[in-house]
Amino acid sequence: MDLLNTLVDKGLRRELPTREEALAVLATSDDELLDVVAAAGKVRRQWFGRRVKLNYLVNLKSGLCPEDCSYCSQRLGSKAEILKYTWLKPEEASQAAAAGVAGGAKRVCLVASGRGPTDRDVDRVGKTIEAIKEQNEGIEVCACLGLLSDGQAERLKDAGADAYNHNLNTSEATYGQITKTHTYADRVDTVQKAHAAGLSACSGLIAGMGESDEDLVDVVYSLRELDPDSVPVNFLIPFEGTPLAKEWNLTPQRALRILAMVRFVCPDVEVRLAGGREVHLRTMQPLALHLVNSIFLGDYLTSEGQAGQADLDMIADAGFEVEGAGTSTLPTHRSEAAESAGGCGSKGAGASLCGSSASASSDPSAPADGAGCGSACGGCSGHAGHEAPVPAQAEAGEVRSGLVAVRRRGAGTDLAPNA
Repeated sequence: MDLLNTLVDKGLRRELPTREEALAVLATSDDELLDVVAAAGKVRRQWFGRRVKLNYLVNLKSGLCPEDCSYCSQRLGSKAEILKYTWLKPEEASQAAAAGVAGGAKRVCLVASGRGPTDRDVDRVGKTIEAIKEQNEGIEVCACLGLLSDGQAERLKDAGADAYNHNLNTSEATYGQITKTHTYADRVDTVQKAHAAGLSACSGLIAGMGESDEDLVDVVYSLRELDPDSVPVNFLIPFEGTPLAKEWNLTPQRALRILAMVRFVCPDVEVRLAGGREVHLRTMQPLALHLVNSIFLGDYLTSEGQAGQADLDMIADAGFEVEGAGTSTLPTHRSEAAESAGGCGSKGAGASLCGSSASASSDPSAPADGAGCGSACGGCSGHAGHEAPVPAQAEAGEVRSGLVAVRRRGAGTDLAPNA
């Protein structure tokens, strides 16, 4: 296909596709799906080889959020039967994080429900970051605490945070249909605050909430303009007890096309397969590894993922390798630009591109993050439990609550985590 050849050429040069080209990827047929995956896979391998970065979520404070994000099991008024607990102590969070690190994770994502942190919360998270880094040398820590006030991103960086996650989730045009207690502009402002403080910015989307192809392209182009280092792609899992409980709009093929479109638009950025992969991709998860270079290991914020060992087996069986702790996730031109800007993942020159400047690196040995209430990155949008039955196909809108297993182990419980 001329379209795919054009997109591969642009991806290898870090050029922005046209909106028409991005929409055309989403409009390809199932018969063309393997060609789409193969083409996007060339771009993925150019910038990230066959490495897969593992990330591990620790839910520091679960449920009881005052925000009304329609997709979230922790939202105001949610009747989802999730774990509810207040802040974990630093030693409890460090113990939870250690399980993920032992499983191969190189980044720990600390998440707390709520509109945003108080200054006291920032101090609390700083102590938690310190405890984790004392126990796990070289580990990256990403914070995801909701909307940031002035000065809080700088304080998190000073406390040892490497990155900050806050997702845009959907297009600006449709954002008001999903959330009314804060705005799309609030989210953009928090991502910009993280950038300005020298934190590596992580911001992504949730697909499957009833949005159009145009909405998906809009949010991905907005993300490219913000230039985060990491773009998590979540697929909505409708929790019973939330307003989107009946929104089952995705197929494995649709999910793969969305991932391919994100890779073409953001070729040299860490694209992470996040919430919903077990439910929506099912047995086609290994194909997604040809498009993304990062996943979460084990369980999520409020729901269970497949067994951690199954994640590792999937990576190995598909011919990929877990990215080592001593390896830089981002391509050389991005990591060097971040360092010269004085921070981990700060914007360098050419911020309108997903990559900044300098020559490309295809070295497979050179090689990126978490969610709060309002930053999905997995748990809010839910995941299937690995023991849940999975039907071969179902009609859109059909209630399939058996696919969503609420997390009952790990952080906030007395049971061992899945990692």
